[in-house]
Amino acid sequence: MAENGMAQEMTPLEKKICEQIEYYFGDHNLPRDKFLKEQIKLDDGWVTLETMIKFNRLSRLTTDFTIIADGLKKSKSGLLEISEDKSKIRRSPSKPLPEFEEYKTSIKVRSVYVKGFPTSATLDEIKEWFDENGPVENIQMRRTLQRQFKGSVFVVFDSLDSATKFVETPGLKYKETEMIILFKEAYFQKKAEEKKQHKAKNKKNDKEQQKNTQDMLGTKSFEERTECLLKFAGDLTDQTCREDMHEIFSTRDIQWIDFIRGAKEGNILFKTNAKEILEKAKEGHAGKLLLRGKEVTWEMVEGEEAKTILKKIIEDQQESMNKQRSKARRGRGKGRGGKGGGGPQRVQFQGKKTTFEDEDSEGIQESEETTATSPKKRALEETGSGEEPAAKQSKTENECGDQ
Repeated sequence: MAENGMAQEMTPLEKKICEQIEYYFGDHNLPRDKFLKEQIKLDDGWVTLETMIKFNRLSRLTTDFTIIADGLKKSKSGLLEISEDKSKIRRSPSKPLPEFEEYKTSIKVRSVYVKGFPTSATLDEIKEWFDENGPVENIQMRRTLQRQFKGSVFVVFDSLDSATKFVETPGLKYKETEMIILFKEAYFQKKAEEKKQHKAKNKKNDKEQQKNTQDMLGTKSFEERTECLLKFAGDLTDQTCREDMHEIFSTRDIQWIDFIRGAKEGNILFKTNAKEILEKAKEGHAGKLLLRGKEVTWEMVEGEEAKTILKKIIEDQQESMNKQRSKARRGRGKGRGGKGGGGPQRVQFQGKKTTFEDEDSEGIQESEETTATSPKKRALEETGSGEEPAAKQSKTENECGDQ
């Protein structure tokens, strides 16, 4: 067998081939890739090129074993070995995978949040941009549950120094867009603070809502408020609406109108005594109050009937305010990957999970491992997609998008 490492100049194609295959066997992907981990157990770490070319991104580059082997021979990383007959490759035994907890800790300080890419950008385009701004191990395209790219990524640099240099470089742009750049930990802290402020704002809104409900009742007791109720009924037309009540009674006197267009009766809650307001309105309309020309019976409501009507009105008022609040939240949620209001809720994860990163406020960074009998299971984290050969598929994020 021959170790790669010859100091020869690579062609652009060979460079892409090496980057892709070394990613597959690298520290970031290999621990997450169930299929590949199963393959390396079969033959002392060796994986046939016949198997490797079934990975989509590699096969799009080439399926020629000679080109793959020649490219890997020129790699200076020393990560991979090539068999004597050039039909198999493996991760060099001299470069074992780091301990999981140790690696997990190390990538935290090297991970950076970058936002400003167009949602139409491809992983190849993003990778090309990062190639000009520092060596990276992994690029994770953040996506909505509908798999739409958000325009932001989490990227793992090869060292803390390169990550720090990137973060501290002023005015970095993707095409004409100035990028938002934070260490991943700083991004999570920022999101946690925003969530805290949002929670405090909601709490304040809840208190205001409770105060508004109390204001609806005013300083009067429940029993006293029943004196503010007026019931009406008649052969009303289908066009009769609440605006018609406002034409009869002063708008400033009306607290709430319990009436649905097309109904033959309804109730009005006034701010003060209903009987006094009714008499005053009759005086202003020659003693006869009509709704769209139809005669109407107006009467005070007392006892248990009044309490039942008043309770319903208060519940309707509360429901109306809740709807308005919910609508406002959905409006604020637009542009955040379907997180606002009516978007789909988080679907239950299918398959075995291995958590690698921290929880994001907009998703969980994790790698799904699926069995050969369930090739269509999908992780619901906001990562890019990957594919594995044949019927065995594991959805993992890598710096080249899909495998």
